[in-house]
Amino acid sequence: MGNRGRAGDRRNIRPVVIGAAMAVLVGGAGYGAYALVEGSGRDGGDTATQAETVKSGPLTADEVTAAAETFLTAWQSGRVAEAAAATDDPVAAKAALASYVKDARVRNLALTPGAPARASVTFSVKGTVSYEQESKPLTYDSTLTVVRRAGDGEPRVDWRPSVLHPELREGDKLVTGEAGTPPVKALDRDGGELSTQKYPSLGSVLDGLREKYGEKAGGEAGVELRVVRGEASKKAKVSDTTVLELSEGTPGTVKTTLSPSLQALAEAEVAKRKHASVVVVRPSTGEILAAANSSRGFNVAFQGSLAPGSTMKVVTSSMLIEKGLASIDKKHPCPKYFSYGGWKFQNLDKFQIKDGTFRASFAASCNTAFISQAPKLEDDDLTKHAQDYFGLGRNDWQVGVSTFDGAVPVQSKAPMAASLIGQGGVRMNPLNMASVSATVKAGVFHQPYLVSPEVDGRQLATAPRTLSAGTLTQLRELMSYTATAGTAAEAMAGLDGERGAKTGSAEVDGQKKPNGWFTAYRGDLAAAAVVQSAGHGGSTAGPIVAALLKAGG
Repeated sequence: MGNRGRAGDRRNIRPVVIGAAMAVLVGGAGYGAYALVEGSGRDGGDTATQAETVKSGPLTADEVTAAAETFLTAWQSGRVAEAAAATDDPVAAKAALASYVKDARVRNLALTPGAPARASVTFSVKGTVSYEQESKPLTYDSTLTVVRRAGDGEPRVDWRPSVLHPELREGDKLVTGEAGTPPVKALDRDGGELSTQKYPSLGSVLDGLREKYGEKAGGEAGVELRVVRGEASKKAKVSDTTVLELSEGTPGTVKTTLSPSLQALAEAEVAKRKHASVVVVRPSTGEILAAANSSRGFNVAFQGSLAPGSTMKVVTSSMLIEKGLASIDKKHPCPKYFSYGGWKFQNLDKFQIKDGTFRASFAASCNTAFISQAPKLEDDDLTKHAQDYFGLGRNDWQVGVSTFDGAVPVQSKAPMAASLIGQGGVRMNPLNMASVSATVKAGVFHQPYLVSPEVDGRQLATAPRTLSAGTLTQLRELMSYTATAGTAAEAMAGLDGERGAKTGSAEVDGQKKPNGWFTAYRGDLAAAAVVQSAGHGGSTAGPIVAALLKAGG
């Protein structure tokens, strides 16, 4: 690709070379299509036709090549305004590109594009990051996508912060300087060092520990290139991330509750499946013993917000029993269908249990057994019960890193009924659902924690109420029966001792398969897992949980 800069600039500019692979046609179209917009008018009997050509249709390889070429060459050579003009949002792009030079302090850029994939081009970035006397090479890959600009259809780079660096979200920026927060050396419960090399899932956890304890642990900051999060990322509880360390700081030490053996097994179990997450806690104390995700980046195990499906029936059952609306061995309705609030609810494969007990309905995960009780409930009953007995949905957990503490919003009519079976507006993650099983096992809510409160004197959340002895006895029997003769029996086979479980499948709009959930306890361990877009919880998430309970027993 030729250099389009001024003659005086050419000595210091290395052109971006678009490989021969860029000649592959994009989107299956050989040439761009054009729409002709015509207008006519009369002036003294003469007719004039005005035509405005607007490019449309699939992008061609030539268009993608040219748009990427223009943007990457301008960016590489430091012509910020020209590079920004090659995007569909020049104002935002110009500010970000200028910050890349000023704040990230990246110099000597070399941008090398790879073969296009339809309208996208992945390119390598090589440069040098310098700060005072410190300097280090920087290398990473990023991706741009070419789109047609609104109005004239001209090909432009679809601007988004991730074009500069894949870790960037809206409002984030790259900054090089003395790190505001000293590094930390995180240790497991036995004193071994935790690292992403050993435990790939722990990247966001380690970032969170540094953010909270870096200044308290006695370390000294070094010089780093970091992703500094903006308001949107902070609201999503995403921590700052180190991209490149120019000079080492002196880390402080933070001890966690993680078990090295269980963490290693959790990592291995989720790695067998896509989009799987699991958490293990100790019911008697609330200590988090393991947390792992098969997908890197966002920590679904701690921060996910997903409908928990039928695993929520553990909470709902305790409420119904407390209110006298269900009893383990009393007859309880489980029809094929039940309508409420204008919605018609049904069971999996439209099964029904005639003249069955609540025990049978819970073990078979009968939806209508729970929906049928909706007319007898107030809109806020489940919300209050989840908060008061299980500590859910109050946003007050002090785990040691950022977490989502569950949501059970007050709803009415059909959405309220759906919330009884873990749909509607109810949202949870494996940490929340592991805590639910732990509460049943312990008989009282112990807020899960990753760092002992003795480290920093923080106050752990408590629940104002505890389930009655009679409710606890029935709830444990329900979960035990489900683990031995219900939907969780296959996954829990071979596990002995005091144990209980509940399966779940949560339907999600746009997914062909539901998210599979499983929560269970055995001895002084409780665990929960979710495998997204995978199917029923007993066969997807169940084996993950069972393997961890077996290993820790």
